[in-house]
Order: sequence, then C-alpha cells, then structure tokens
Amino acid sequence: MSAFTGKVGVVQRVLAEYRAPFFNALGVACPGGLEVFAGEPREDEMIKTAASLDSARLTHGKNLHLLKNNFYLCLQFGLLRWLKQLNPDILIVEANPRYLRTPAALRWMRKRARPVIGWGLGAPPTSGLLAGFRCQRRAHFISQFDALITYSQTGADEYARSGFPPERILIAINAVAPAPTHPLPERPVLAKDQPGRVLFVGRLQARKQVDKLLRACSQLPEVLQPDLVIVGDGPDRERLETLAEEVYPCAVFTGALYGAELAEQFHSADLFVLPGTGGLAIQQAMSYGLPMIAAEADGTQADLVRPENGWQIPPDDLTALGAALSTALEDIPALRKMGAESYRIVSEEINLEKMVAVFIEALKRSLP
Repeated sequence: MSAFTGKVGVVQRVLAEYRAPFFNALGVACPGGLEVFAGEPREDEMIKTAASLDSARLTHGKNLHLLKNNFYLCLQFGLLRWLKQLNPDILIVEANPRYLRTPAALRWMRKRARPVIGWGLGAPPTSGLLAGFRCQRRAHFISQFDALITYSQTGADEYARSGFPPERILIAINAVAPAPTHPLPERPVLAKDQPGRVLFVGRLQARKQVDKLLRACSQLPEVLQPDLVIVGDGPDRERLETLAEEVYPCAVFTGALYGAELAEQFHSADLFVLPGTGGLAIQQAMSYGLPMIAAEADGTQADLVRPENGWQIPPDDLTALGAALSTALEDIPALRKMGAESYRIVSEEINLEKMVAVFIEALKRSLP
C-alpha cells in the first residue's frame, strides 16, 4: 500500500469504535505520524467510542453540544491548543459547518500555508427556515478546503453542484472492515418448510425504521415469514420490543454483539436488511456473503447495493420493503448467488484497504 510521509492531524466530532480500524490502517500508511482529535457524543446518541488507537495517537477533547436537529451546533474545546501542539503538515476535518471551531482551525492552517482536506457525506438540498442562508454558508465553508473526500458519487455530485471543483473531489466508499480473508461461507439450501433468516444490525433508533421491518415481516404470507434477528441496542429498543410482541413475536432482540458473537449471526443469516438510514454494517454483512435490502438514504448505499446483490428501496415505504422481502425469500438459491456477488464486491472493490488508499491519494495531491 502507498504511504504518506508527512505528519497528519484528523479532527472528528466523536471517534466511534467502528471507525478505529480505519484510523489504525491509515496510521500504518502515515509513517510520519497520525493523530486524531475527538470528543464525546451526546448521551442520547448512545455511540460507543474508541478509547485508544493502535497505530495512531488519540487526543480526547471536550464537546459542547448546542441546540438540536436542524439547528444542532458543536463547540470543540481544546482544538486549537491540540493543533498548535501537533503542528501537522496537513489536516483532515469533517466538512460540516455545524462544528464551530473548524473555521478557526482552517485559519490557523492557512496562515502557515498548509492544506486542509474536508471529509463528509455531501451537500444535500436544504429546506425549511433560512434554507437559502444555510446553503450559502455551507458553500462558502466548503470552498475553503484544498480537497474534499466523500463516501459516494452522490456526495461528489452534491459538492460539485455547490461550486467545489470536481477535480478536487475524491470518493472513498465507506468501509468498516478489510477485504475478507475468510472464504465465502457455504450456506445450505433450505428445506421447503424451513424459514429464511433475516438479520438487522445497527443502533436501535427511530431513523433506522426497524418498526417497518417488523410490520413488513408480519404482513408476509405465513410460508415466507422469516426468523428475524435484530442485533443492536439504543433508545428505541423498548418501543421496538413492545411492538414486536404485538405484531411479530418471533423476532429476537440480541442486544449489541461484537467479535465472534456478531460473526455467528452473519454466518447464520440468509438476508441482511437495513430499512432506514445509516449503513455501516452493510459492508461487513457483505463480507459474509449476504445479499442486501437497503433503503435509499444518503447515497452511500448505491455503491454497495446493486441489482446483482440486492435491492434498494425507497425510504419510508412499507409496501416496497414487503415486496423486496417477498421476492428475496421466495428464491433462496437466487439469494445464494446474490450473496456471492456481495462477497466479490467487498473483496475486490469496497473495503478498508481501498478507503485508506483514497485518503493517501488525497493527502499526496494536497501537499505541494
């Protein structure tokens, strides 16, 4: 893998535990040094954060969370002090104007003629109160970066429409796991009276729309109703368990699982379903040869979920979710072929190694 020899600083609002493998891999590819500055999430986010990194240094800051929803802002205390102490050759920050200390970090780097790379989902259309002002503010904010890294072609197109030069936009498709080293799992063809197993993995919060998954399973013909396993924890768990008792009592809630216990669930499943937003578990599920059903959300799913390995469905569409589940569970042999394609995609195209390579390319392009 290519390497970058300069000293790199990275600013994150929070460093979620699932992101640690990426920064460890990036640290190995940055022998000049990599340091990450990150604070803590709001309590209601229930994000499990990384306490340390193996191949990079982690500095803990303090976040002050202000307002909520469309008006959320975050003030990261200690950021400039960290930046002065680290004195990096290049800085990577989240391309989010809601983080109020980022402009000061940009100015500090600019005074020293050092590049700053923005990393974000994209620049989707704004609506609601002060939409025009917010759009202009965002466009001005992202114009200050030397390069932008985004997760998807959708994000790249949005940044370009905001006026950022397309040739300075790089796509690093979101990955949380390396290319699989294990072989494609072998799954038996199910007996006619044996139900398929559907798996969801993620934080249990309203935007994940696990309630729609429960209802969609309950509305399937009895012969197609699957064993449903819901892995994860979060603020919506109690409500979902109550709903499951009413509409789909065979659903199993395991709580959060990691390591071998989570791998066992991936091995045992026939189909992975993500009915709402998010999608970090998609790539991990694909590495175990699972076909996908995923709601179209921020564009990051489009690169992973294709007709050859799954179904993308409109968000908030119970009918579409039910139809996709029915089509998938009616033909288990076809699911096995789609699962093999999932495995190929993450083995050859989308994995942690590919993501790191894009970041190294961005670093090299940005530093004169």
